[in-house]
Amino acid sequence: MISGPGRGHNHTRSKLAEARRYAPAEWDATPPDPALLDAVRALARWQIIFGGNYFHLPPSRCWLVWDKDNGANDFADCELAWTNLDQAVRKIRHRSQGMLTEPGTQKEFRHHPTQKPEAVIRWALLQAPATVKTMLDPFMGSGTTLVAAQRLGRRAIGIELDERYCEIAAQRLAQAALPLWA
Repeated sequence: MISGPGRGHNHTRSKLAEARRYAPAEWDATPPDPALLDAVRALARWQIIFGGNYFHLPPSRCWLVWDKDNGANDFADCELAWTNLDQAVRKIRHRSQGMLTEPGTQKEFRHHPTQKPEAVIRWALLQAPATVKTMLDPFMGSGTTLVAAQRLGRRAIGIELDERYCEIAAQRLAQAALPLWA
């Protein structure tokens, strides 16, 4: 799995609630070098790239669509993940946008400005063939892909430029419950 860097998180702030403030960062100013994406894509047979609609990637018959079910506001209704999976387009509806959260789910603490809900990432990982045992997230942010992979019993490798997010990811992974037989 390749989780693309976040895109377009600079939205008009709601007057209903104060938005969480994150440290300024330039990592989201431009897309990654296409040569970097090509090199990372060459490492694995199957890829899922969130934000893939912002990158130069080959045509795909399967896109993963996260419908945020967020109502009428200034935020995007959906996020797209490009894949090279040999299946039809798939969609998940999961409300998660600021104060709006999927009914019946506990609101997740956001550590990163473009952090995806763990349930959405877990769903995306499950779209890959069952033979995929190790996930790669070269833009891991706070480690949601690694946490989801760990809970699915799969291995994951994360790469992140910002050391503070590496530390957050390590803390999140350490807090995960171990299976009874561990």
